[in-house]
Formats: sequence, C-alpha cells, structure tokens
Amino acid sequence: MREIKHWLDGAAVSGGGGRRLPVWDPATGEQQAYVVAATADETARAVASAARAFPEWRAASLSRRSEVMFRFRELVDANRKEIASLVSQEHGKTVADAGGELARGLENIEFAAGAPHLLKGGYSEQASSGVDVYSIRQPLGVVAGITPFNFPAMVPMWMFCNALVCGNTFVLKPSEKDPSVSLMLADLLRQAGLPDGAFNVVQGDREAVETLIAHPDVQALSFVGSTPVAKSIYEQGTRAGKRVQALGGAKNHMVVLPDADVDSAADAAVSAGYGSAGERCMAVSVVVAVGAVGDPLVAAIRDRIGRIAVGPASDPSAEMGPLISREHRDKVAGYLAAAGTADVVVDGREAPISDGPGFFLGASLVDKVPTDSPLYTDEIFGPVLSVVRTDTYEEALELVNDNEFGNGTAIFTRDGGAARRFQYDVNCGMVGVNVPVPVPVAYYSFGGWKSSLFGDLHMYGPEGIQFYTRSKVVTSRWPDPATSEVDLGFPKVR
Repeated sequence: MREIKHWLDGAAVSGGGGRRLPVWDPATGEQQAYVVAATADETARAVASAARAFPEWRAASLSRRSEVMFRFRELVDANRKEIASLVSQEHGKTVADAGGELARGLENIEFAAGAPHLLKGGYSEQASSGVDVYSIRQPLGVVAGITPFNFPAMVPMWMFCNALVCGNTFVLKPSEKDPSVSLMLADLLRQAGLPDGAFNVVQGDREAVETLIAHPDVQALSFVGSTPVAKSIYEQGTRAGKRVQALGGAKNHMVVLPDADVDSAADAAVSAGYGSAGERCMAVSVVVAVGAVGDPLVAAIRDRIGRIAVGPASDPSAEMGPLISREHRDKVAGYLAAAGTADVVVDGREAPISDGPGFFLGASLVDKVPTDSPLYTDEIFGPVLSVVRTDTYEEALELVNDNEFGNGTAIFTRDGGAARRFQYDVNCGMVGVNVPVPVPVAYYSFGGWKSSLFGDLHMYGPEGIQFYTRSKVVTSRWPDPATSEVDLGFPKVR
C-alpha cells in the first residue's frame, strides 16, 4: 500500500516511526494509503533543517523571494487539475469544489508575490540634531503551520506563502486525513527555486504537534481547527514564548429579514450550508428566519435540497461528496437522531447513497430548532442546516451576538439601513451583506472573534505579513568627528 512520506531538505523521505495512520477513500470507505506518524526526533529534524536554511533564505533579496512566489504561482496554476484531483481523492469533495479551493489559494500566492511593498519601514530624517530614526521589519526565523483536513491546499497557502516571502522558513504539519497534496506543494516550491530546507513537511498527529509547540527553535505557530485544540495550542505556545495565531470553530448564522428575496436567500443557504458537505469553518449552519419569511424560506430550501446531486468526485454530475471519515459521518448523523422537538424537514440519513460503502450523508434541513439544542449549540461540521425562528431583527441580532463563536455571519435584506446597522452592531469577525460566505479576498485578512480566534492577528493578507515579521527601530547618528563630546544627560530630541 502507498506510503505518503515526509518532506525534508528538499526531498520526500520515508517515515521511520512505528505508527501507521490510515488515509481513507471517503467515496468507497476503503483505505488507499497510510502515513507513518512522525516521531519527536523526526519532527525535530524538520525544524533543524529549517533552521539551517534560514540564514540563506533570510539574506535573499526581496525581489528574489518575490520571484520564487511568482514561479510557484505559475506552477500551481499549471498543475491545478492534478492538485484538485488529488484533493478530491483523499478529502472526498468534488473536483469542482477542489478547483475553487485552488483558485482562492492562488489569490494568496499572488498577494505574497507583491508583499515586499508591505515590508517597507518608515524613516524620520533629523528626528534630533544629526539623528535619523527608521523602522524595519524582519522575519522571525523558523515558523510552523498546523492545518485541517477540510482545505488541504488552501489553508497551508494562507500560512506559508506570507511566511516565506517575509524571509522565514517553514515546517508544515498537515492533516493526516488528506496529506498528499502537501508533498506536491513542497515539490512545486522546490521547482520554483526555494532553497532546500526552507520548507519541510512532517506527516503525523499529536506527537508531531506537541514537538513543534515545545521546540525552542520554532518562533511562531499558525493553526486552524477546532476551538478546544486552538485554545490548547494558543495557551501552550504562548507559555513557551511563541507567537501564536490559532483559528477555532464556528457557528455561522445567516439572518434573513422579511423583506429579503426568498429565492436568493434560499439559493445562498443551500450553497453555503451544503457546499463541501458542510465541512467548512465558514459554512452557514444556522438560518435565522425573522417574522413571516420563515415558512416560504423553509419551503424553498427544501425544494432545492431535492435537486442536489450527491455522489463521488469521480461522478462529473456530483455536487456534494462524502464526509471525511466514517466516524465523522456517524457523529453528524447522530445530531439528526437527537433532534428532539425540532422539525426534521429533510433527513439526510434517508438519502439512498447514505446506505452505501462510502462516508456519504445527504443534505438535512431541521426547522424550529430550540437554541438549547445541540443542533444549535454545537459545531456540527456537516450537511445539516438548522432554522431558528425569531419575531424581530433585535432578537436575531441578540442570537448572533450571544453565541460562543464569532467567525462569520450574513444578513439577507433589501433594506440598506438594516444591513448597515447589522454590520455595525454584530460581534463577528467577517460579515456578509447578501453574501452567504464572506471569506475575505487575499488582500484583506481572515479571522473571527470570540472563541473563533485565539491571538490578536488574523490569517493571511496584511495581518499575515505582520504576524510573520517583527519590527525593529534604528536610531542613527553620523556626527562630524570635530563636534564629538561626552553627554551624560538624557537623550535629547529638541
């Protein structure tokens, strides 16, 4: 059976540990490959490789680093079909969905290629007599990224593109559930001219993560995953003196006001709720129907669910694929079994494909969900859309703001005043106005509030550049030797 290897010093390397982790084909339920979980020593080797490569890469000119990003962008674009196919094979999402992931990843490479503009410092001439003061931004050193299964290509690009162009070297620990694309990206970086050791990949699980957190040469950690793990990594990493950005879970609400276009809102709810089988941190998982819009909106969503084609990525007509694992499929199905007093309008367990060998679950719609139900309180991370009814806009806003998470939210309305009020009042990091999945473009930054983010800087974009650099202020004087004198007083600026 195929082994998915590590990437060290510019080459694929077999794992030497004793633990094998299975990589499944979600469409068939069969194991297709395995990774040998990296030991602490192997992970430390990856960090040492990155540390050796750092002086050379840091010394490379900004134009050289940008050139590597330009070349990498062209290589990813030229191989996007192969990369998308690889993502589909291990994750289960459709090839079209994987292609969309690659398109957003390419935006991040393009931003990084132009990032030297953001690495400019400031300069103040004659801040004092004969004294100039200026600031510069410098890389941190070895940084690491720990990424989730749901976007095995895009989320790593959120991290390593900015990190590398800033002059850092990088160690990636991808999800062990769909790890192959990380090796392909590593090889494309090598082809683009990145020095050996500047980018390394360790396959594995908790042991590799804990080694990266504890290693003294790792200066910063980026993480995307569940809230409990994000919080733990943030606490451990900062305790170890590292800079950490840890993105956690979400429970994204889509508020639909009575004046909204029902068809547009239903289209958006279905697209955002069931795209990628709901395995997105920005997926809409709660529709808040305000007032009289509830019944027609639920009917419109139900009608659209019946037209969703669920199937394997190999089926060109498939619009929604399987979930990542059997355990996760069963967990998501368990929420439907425990719906209680809520009205299960469409039960995905009844979809014919849900009885097959793969990890499929049909799209589900649950109406009139109580706010104390696990359907509402938990991040389900699957194709289950809950509808909560409120009488007023104020009640809907209160629901969103009282929620533990603050990742993304959206409002659907024809009223510009209501929309502006919502974006002003809502406590979320990303807001959509008649846009159901408000993922920022690459030249803004991604991240939520509350339990959706631990750390003070968001992912990618300008804040990503800030995260992967630190500022240094230089005060400089080049006096005339003839005027040299000793002055024990406090430095003067006037």
